[in-house]
Amino acid sequence: MGNLTQSLEELMQIDGAAAAAVVDSNSGMVLGKAGGGVDLDVAGAGNTEVVRAKLKTMKSLGLKDNIEDILITLGKQYHVIRPMAERSGVFIYLVLDKAKSSLALARIKTAEIEAGMSL
Repeated sequence: MGNLTQSLEELMQIDGAAAAAVVDSNSGMVLGKAGGGVDLDVAGAGNTEVVRAKLKTMKSLGLKDNIEDILITLGKQYHVIRPMAERSGVFIYLVLDKAKSSLALARIKTAEIEAGMSL
């Protein structure tokens, strides 16, 4: 199991990774961050609202399921939000350069890192 610092280092080794953070969605506070090009504190708070909105919508629809990840595709970047299965209320936020990354491989690697992360 990797600690927070080790896990962030592993996320930053994913091809095309520009920034990564682990966020507490109960408060919107960033627990740890790496990389740059994005204000991760602002992104953490903003993406907390994305996660909350999706969970609220799922509840309204009566969906009894879990979010594996949420993908936001921008012109030059992918933003991956992955809630931690073993730590309710915490998610990984990963920013990828579209030109330098493989989204499929990044999602697989993020899932592996999330499964091995300890907080």
